[in-house]
Amino acid sequence: MNTMIFRDMSYGVYVTTSLDGNRPVGCITNSIMQITSDPATIAVSVNHNNYTNSCIDKSGKFAFSILSENSDPSLIGTFGFQSSKENDKFEGVDYELAAGLPVIKDSCGFVVCRVIDTMETETHTVFLGEVIEAESYGKPDNAMTYAYYHKVVKGKAPKNAPTYLPEVDGAPVTDESEALQGKKTGKWVCQVCGYVYEGDELPADFKCPVCGQGADKFKKVE
Repeated sequence: MNTMIFRDMSYGVYVTTSLDGNRPVGCITNSIMQITSDPATIAVSVNHNNYTNSCIDKSGKFAFSILSENSDPSLIGTFGFQSSKENDKFEGVDYELAAGLPVIKDSCGFVVCRVIDTMETETHTVFLGEVIEAESYGKPDNAMTYAYYHKVVKGKAPKNAPTYLPEVDGAPVTDESEALQGKKTGKWVCQVCGYVYEGDELPADFKCPVCGQGADKFKKVE
C-alpha cells in the first residue's frame, strides 16, 4: 500500500483550542471538515495523546483558528510539538477570546463549536461540533494547506496527527524517490519539528523557523 497518496488529499493547518478549567490549551490539527451547513456542524479529529483532547471532552467546546500561508510558522512548532499539560503554549502568542475560548489572531479567522457528539477510533476522537460563533479577520492571505506546510515550510506532521507518515533516517519522506533512496546530501533535519535546512553548512547560530530550536537540535542527513 502506497500511503504517500494521502498527501494528495486536501488538508488545512489549524490551531484547535479549548480550556483546561480557565487555562487556554491547544494543539495543531489538520483533519477538520464541515459536515452540514444548516445548522453548521464541524468535525475535528484529535489524537488521544493530545492533552487538548481531554480538555475538549471536559469543557464540551472547541475552537479552531485557520492558519494562513503568512502566519508565523513558529505557531506550528509551539502548538504541534509540545504538550499543553506541561507548557503554556499561549505565552507570547497574540490571541483573543471568542465565546469564551482562545483563538489565534495571526490567522485567517476562527470557528467556535459546542460538542454535540463524538466518535472514537483506535487513536483519535472525532468531535462533532455545532458552530456557535465564527469570524474572518479579513486578511487577503491564502489559508495554509498541509501540502504547502510540507513542501514550502518543509515541516512534518506531529506524530499525533492523523496525517503522520513514517520517516527515513530522521528525515521526512516527501515522495517515493526519497523513500527509495532514503538519504540526501546537504540537508540538516530538526529533530524536534522536522524542518529541513538545505545548504553547504548549517550556521552555528541558526534557529529553526518552525519551532525555534538551535543548531544543536539538527541532525545532518548524509
